Amino acid sequence: MKTSQFSFDLPEEQIAQTPPAVRDAARLLVLNRATGGTFHSRVRELTRWIEPGTLIVLNDTRVRKARLFGTRPDGKAAEFILLERNDADLWEAIAGRAGRLKPGASFEFPEDVIGVLERSDGESRFLRFTPSINEAWLERNGHVPLPPYIKRPDLAADGERYQTVYARALGSAAAPTAGLHFTPRLLDELRASGAEIAWVTLHVGLGTFQPIRTENIEDHVMHEEAYSVPAATKSLVDAALSSGRPVLAVGTTVVRTLESAWKAGGLQEGEGRTALFVTPGYAFKVVSRLFTNFHTPGSSLLVLVSAFAGTQRILATYEEAVRSGYRFFSYGDAMLIQ
Repeated sequence: MKTSQFSFDLPEEQIAQTPPAVRDAARLLVLNRATGGTFHSRVRELTRWIEPGTLIVLNDTRVRKARLFGTRPDGKAAEFILLERNDADLWEAIAGRAGRLKPGASFEFPEDVIGVLERSDGESRFLRFTPSINEAWLERNGHVPLPPYIKRPDLAADGERYQTVYARALGSAAAPTAGLHFTPRLLDELRASGAEIAWVTLHVGLGTFQPIRTENIEDHVMHEEAYSVPAATKSLVDAALSSGRPVLAVGTTVVRTLESAWKAGGLQEGEGRTALFVTPGYAFKVVSRLFTNFHTPGSSLLVLVSAFAGTQRILATYEEAVRSGYRFFSYGDAMLIQ
């Protein structure tokens, strides 16, 4: 399939630059896959749309302050987003403003830290820091890694709002943004209505936000990301599937975690790495409901939701959302696909 098939027109003013004043005040567009019917609601009314007995699975990853600003030897600015630590002082990163990079290039960062490029691998750059940096250093000197379509610097408020309220496993370079809409009150209401809650971890990296640059989606290669499935989640998923109850994934990262962990006819607990690229025609083994944000044109995320609900149906629903003034992308509104 052509990447151009996963495109839509979006007025720039509908790209959300800030989060809603209250997390669960965001709008919710509900799509019924069987009928194609759509309904307009609010995230705070989610319990209205969830069947009792539904298992809701959330990604509890926590975003680190992964954006670093440094200085090149020529005095010009350099920018990196750290993806993953490889050893004590070697980090995989992607480069923003850094110029043409060759092995041995060095960059100055706050507190007299020097980063030296060891090698490149596709879009990844591998920087060795002297002295080693840690999470405390990143907390002091790093910035919230807001996506590039948010045209402003990160603010102090983003340190809280670009995290889910249940974030705990530090390691992401971007937020699992579907989860940004949930509040403790909403989670309590979902439990009280008969839903169960389970957790997985997928540390969001280049695999999730890397754009598709190939003409055909089949030629796109996903970058690996680390995930884990607790034993308790395996038990809850097994019980839901065996009794025919829905499994609702909150976000595409949860979809990719659950579907990647399905092996030999069952969900496997433990840690793993996934480069799963879900495209139309994929047979979903675990997920039967999806709560998700509106995604960027030509992205692997839009391809995934198209695989889940049908490409033409998703594009038609996105057109409806545009006409209805929904806010798009990380800080925008949400969809529930039943």
